[in-house]
Amino acid sequence: SKKKGLSVEEKRARMMEIFFETKDVFQLKDMEKIAPKEKGITAMSVKDVLQSLVDDGMVDCERIGTSNYYWAFPSKALHARKRKLEALESQLSEGNQKQANLQKSIEKAKIGRHETEERTKLTKELSSLREQREQLKAEVEKYRECDPQVVEEIRQANKVAKDAANRWTDNIFAVKSWAKRKFGLEENKIDKNFGIPEDFDYID
Repeated sequence: SKKKGLSVEEKRARMMEIFFETKDVFQLKDMEKIAPKEKGITAMSVKDVLQSLVDDGMVDCERIGTSNYYWAFPSKALHARKRKLEALESQLSEGNQKQANLQKSIEKAKIGRHETEERTKLTKELSSLREQREQLKAEVEKYRECDPQVVEEIRQANKVAKDAANRWTDNIFAVKSWAKRKFGLEENKIDKNFGIPEDFDYID
């Protein structure tokens, strides 16, 4: 039988594992090599999955020179997940309340009346709300899946991940120092040519 491919959420979870397990910073080309080999994520989907994690605030992205660098601090990813869960639960609660109000309106419209345009409209709206509620419930459950052991590992990995990012900062400063000695370039010109921001510094 044909092997079932990974779902989008499975790909996202496995990609986050790469960041948390290595505590390192990557370029897209690095992830396109590592993700298929170690996590079974197809190379063609790596870019889209990575971008979705960046969009959700799970992965950080910084452009340095002509390249984008990606990394994920476990504590930030956990907080982003919690914020998303809280927002979804709030939407679900509002949807439940709206559905309850519509159900009351429909029941009221039934009393002593035949099928009316208003009742038909309310019924359609209720049906739509039920579908939205089911979708929200599914997404809430997805974000609730957080193994306590994984959370603890994420907390413990935070310092190591920060050290990894600072090592990259060390590398960049070393390259800048070498360029100054080798070519006599001024630091502000190096920053400008390679797109390094003025506030570029170590992470506290």
